[in-house]
Amino acid sequence: MSHQRLHFNIFLVMKRTVLPSSILLVITALLLVSASPSPAPAGYIVGDIAEDFSLKNIDGNHVSLADYKDAKGFLVVFTCNHCPYAQLYEQRIIDLHRKYAPMGIPVVAINPNSPLIVPDDSYEEMQKRAKLKKYPFAYLFDEEQKVFPKYGASRTPHVYLLDARRAVQYIGAIDDNPETPAAAKNRWVEAAVEALLRGEKPAVDFTRAVGCTVKKKPQ
Repeated sequence: MSHQRLHFNIFLVMKRTVLPSSILLVITALLLVSASPSPAPAGYIVGDIAEDFSLKNIDGNHVSLADYKDAKGFLVVFTCNHCPYAQLYEQRIIDLHRKYAPMGIPVVAINPNSPLIVPDDSYEEMQKRAKLKKYPFAYLFDEEQKVFPKYGASRTPHVYLLDARRAVQYIGAIDDNPETPAAAKNRWVEAAVEALLRGEKPAVDFTRAVGCTVKKKPQ
C-alpha cells in the first residue's frame, strides 16, 4: 500500500472518530512528517559510481584513479597525520596496501583536513609523515576540500572500497578494534576486498567509521 493511500485511509478513520483536537493535531503532524521525502544521503552509497579526481601527491605529482591502468579496485582511505585513530590504523593501512596492491587493489590515501584548523595536517607535514613511516601508497591532499564531501567522508580514517568501474562496494571502518589489531573480531575491509577478488558482493558493505571528524576550513 502506498503512503498516500495509507494516509488517506487513516484520515477517513480520524474523520469518523471523535477525538480531542489536541490529539488530532499530533496525529496530523506525524502524518505530515512521515509523508515527507527522506533526505538525500551525504555522499556516495554502496552501488554508486565514484567520480575520478586529480589531487596532489606528496611527491608533487597529481594522481587520479585513472592512473592505475590495471587496477581491479581501489581502497580510498580518508586519513590524516594528527588524528589518534588515524595513527592507530596507520600500520594497518600500510599492510592493506602491501597485501592487496599486488593483487590489483591499491590503497589511495587522502588527507581531507584543512591545515588552517590543524597545522599538523599541512602538505609539508604530510610529506614528513609519509617519509617517516615509509608510506608505500599515494598520499593525496584534498586541499580545496572538494573530494571528501562527494564521498561523504566524515571521519579519519574512513574507507571506501571501489571496484574496477569505481562502483562503491564497501563504506566504513577497517575493523572493530582500533586499539588492538590482533583482537579485532571483524576485519570488514579485508573481508570486503576478498569478496571483490572472488567476484562477489561483500557480506557486510557498510559500517560506522570511527575516528576524528574531518576538519573543514572556515567558510
